Amino acid sequence: MKLPIVAYGDPVLRKVADEIDEDYPDLKKLIDDMFDTMYAAHGVGLAAPQVGLPIRLFVIDATPFAEDDVENQELLKSFKKVFINPIMVEESGEKWAFGEGCLSIPDINEDVLRHKNIRINYLDENFEEHEVELTGLAARVVQHEYDHIEGKLFTDKLSTLKKTMLKSKLDAISKGNIRVGYKMRFPQQKKKR
Repeated sequence: MKLPIVAYGDPVLRKVADEIDEDYPDLKKLIDDMFDTMYAAHGVGLAAPQVGLPIRLFVIDATPFAEDDVENQELLKSFKKVFINPIMVEESGEKWAFGEGCLSIPDINEDVLRHKNIRINYLDENFEEHEVELTGLAARVVQHEYDHIEGKLFTDKLSTLKKTMLKSKLDAISKGNIRVGYKMRFPQQKKKR
């Protein structure tokens, strides 16, 4: 089932998310729904806060980037993962710029500086623990989604000047004055239960 993606301006996007355990209700269905939602919106990652849930969970399928990162092509060809309760252990290497966008902030793409390498500890969908080292675009996508569960957005990493230049676009998104090809929930809309 495709879930509505929460738009910029919703307080859930600024909340540090809570850890979950194996008893989280309908977790498998939520993970499947998050992948469906991400694919329908043509994304490569989606964090639970982006669907209105302040929990430490995100999904990634960075396989579309395989052709863009020759150095990590083999990894990216099959880089589809679920991250539950992740902990960023280390970010290292030179920072490099790459154009990022976000499903919660449609139609805005900006160069963002991020570390080239990361080491992250996480649980998969079976609650098995992993610690992996990633580099290049795989590391970047994970850092972007990890920021979401820490209550941060890629726009936070932009210069003051760039944020000022984007203010009217961001305000329009938060008011729902944008057209996208996927279902969104805007801050002024009430959650349907």
